[in-house]
Amino acid sequence: MGIKRGTTLASAAIVVVLAATACGPTDDKAADTTKPVGAAAAAQDYGQAPAAADGAPGTGPAGQLAAAPNDQLGSVLTDSAGLTLYRFDKDTAKPPKSNCDGDCAKTWPAVAAGDVTAASGMDPALLGEVVRTDGSKQLTVAGWPAYRYAKDAKPGDVNGQGVGGVWFAFGPDGKKAAKGAAAAPAAPAEGEAPAGGAAQADGKLSVAKDPKLGEHIVDGKGMTVYRFKPDTQWPMTSKCVGDCVAKWPVVAPVEKAEGKGIVEKNYTVLNRPDGQKQQSVDCWPVYTFTGDKKPGDVNGQGVGGTWYAVSPDGKLITVQ
Repeated sequence: MGIKRGTTLASAAIVVVLAATACGPTDDKAADTTKPVGAAAAAQDYGQAPAAADGAPGTGPAGQLAAAPNDQLGSVLTDSAGLTLYRFDKDTAKPPKSNCDGDCAKTWPAVAAGDVTAASGMDPALLGEVVRTDGSKQLTVAGWPAYRYAKDAKPGDVNGQGVGGVWFAFGPDGKKAAKGAAAAPAAPAEGEAPAGGAAQADGKLSVAKDPKLGEHIVDGKGMTVYRFKPDTQWPMTSKCVGDCVAKWPVVAPVEKAEGKGIVEKNYTVLNRPDGQKQQSVDCWPVYTFTGDKKPGDVNGQGVGGTWYAVSPDGKLITVQ
């Protein structure tokens, strides 16, 4: 028995060592020496989801549903407390299946099945349920699992609309709430990169040179690539979620061969809780910035004292 236990512990240790070798921490001193820039900018751009608090949306049943009017989206489906209900593009409706678990479910609490009444004028046959991976039952609308959003603080909030390009408020018919064909996130201002645009653009990474920043990584359209200081390398984690991702779109996965001149060590892909896949460089998640209007722009450099361009070896470039 003692031998078996020792063997098990030794095997576990090997797994930890191998994992650490694949994506372990590095001496990125720049991340420790950068000084914050602009408290106001930091408050707006830190991008972290708020800690759970009393009164935050929970996982309870929806109760009496309602079709609440919204200036931008038309009619939006809400629960008995007036909180908006959402659907996730990574889920499936036929058959119903939720793909939001773990950290995703903390940001997007599943609406429990049971104790629900259709909104006035809504077809009750649209309401159903699905069994989640943890065995609990979740409300479905037209087959789509229903969720609340942790950053909706009061009735009428629709802060989850368009998050990551995959989360959308329900309409009373179970489709994405939208006026006309506006089922996708609202169109950006002229010259502005679209939310989630990195995943839709040419993902090839390369190296460009800026007079102040020197050599830095850009995406396939020449847009500057950034890192977020609160992210972690080991374990590899993105702290930019929700509204943050709308402003700082993730860089979609690319092949090593396309990243000529960029360090290939730990050129891995992060599976994010919101369902997106994100490229990393040396295990650091990377992003673009919607405030960059054209190739060569570096408007995201130093924003909030937390966002910085990335050198070809994956480190932060902290010069201003």
